[in-house]
Amino acid sequence: MRFGQWLGLLGLTSALVLLWNLRQSLMFLFAAVVLAMALCTLVGWVRERLGCRRPLAVVLSLLLVLLVVTVIGTAVIPPFVEQFAELIGKLPAAAETLLNLLRQAMASASRMLYGRSDGTLEWLRQGLVSGDSPANLREGLLRLLGLAGGVGSGLLQLLFVVAVALMVTAQPEAYREAAVLLVPSFYRRRFRRVLIQCGDALSGWMVGVLISSLCVGILAAIGLSLLGVKLVAANAVLAALLNIIPNVGPTLSTVFPMSVALLESPLKAVAVLVLYVAVQNLESYVITPSVMHHQLKLLPGLTLTAQLLFTVLFGPLGLLLALPLAVCLQVMVREVLIHDILDPWKRHAETS
Repeated sequence: MRFGQWLGLLGLTSALVLLWNLRQSLMFLFAAVVLAMALCTLVGWVRERLGCRRPLAVVLSLLLVLLVVTVIGTAVIPPFVEQFAELIGKLPAAAETLLNLLRQAMASASRMLYGRSDGTLEWLRQGLVSGDSPANLREGLLRLLGLAGGVGSGLLQLLFVVAVALMVTAQPEAYREAAVLLVPSFYRRRFRRVLIQCGDALSGWMVGVLISSLCVGILAAIGLSLLGVKLVAANAVLAALLNIIPNVGPTLSTVFPMSVALLESPLKAVAVLVLYVAVQNLESYVITPSVMHHQLKLLPGLTLTAQLLFTVLFGPLGLLLALPLAVCLQVMVREVLIHDILDPWKRHAETS
């Protein structure tokens, strides 16, 4: 290799190392882009309905978002926080009840097989109900300071995401053209179309997820009310929010209502499990295909692989953004790798 080639390889390696070290910041930037696409979708809807110019549509969209956030903050969040705190308080008792049921079942099985019971799962019960409290006041203060620092850092990151999203929403074409300039000149026109397709795919995915999450929350609320399970509002909101994270989210949302139902009756907990399985199957096979039949479809295996891969690479934020990342990557792979690189090779091989 010549000196220039070695220099180029060194530059490429350095760029990859730099991107890897900045991966968390890049994930926050991508989160801002996803939020901006959601706002741009709303702006487009307002412009289509009112026929107004974009600056006015942006202002009206932000006012609409502010109104919705205010209504949710005053009407939904206070009872949700109260019920969620009560729900968290019930989890230890539900875990103890479940453990007692397991111990009884294991003891019955042991008596049937061996004619005696040997204290099955006693070590597990002791591990769950025992715990070390803070050794002293100094340790407690250090934990409190660490929690405050984490909350402050999270608020700053959220402020960064919102600020960048608002800037992109105000001038999406300018930021898109800035991204286009990063590729070679001969490919810029094609890359611009690919970015537009990524934006359309993200918008369609977000609309579909919003509709399916609302349906899941409503169905969960109706089903839990009919079963007589307490804390319906908190569990319904959790089901709607966690539905955004496929595979993992619905499983987590089932734990909380089953814990509450388990305190009343094991049969009611089983009924809640059956309800959530039915709701999730209805969402997966009826609701989502109905609202996304014209949008980008993600294969279940691709979804699960993306969640695992991005969680390992980027942590909890990667799990939250796994689906929008997978949406963009699927468009990129289809349009750039397959259509622009592999297909020309295939045509060249056939003609040669």
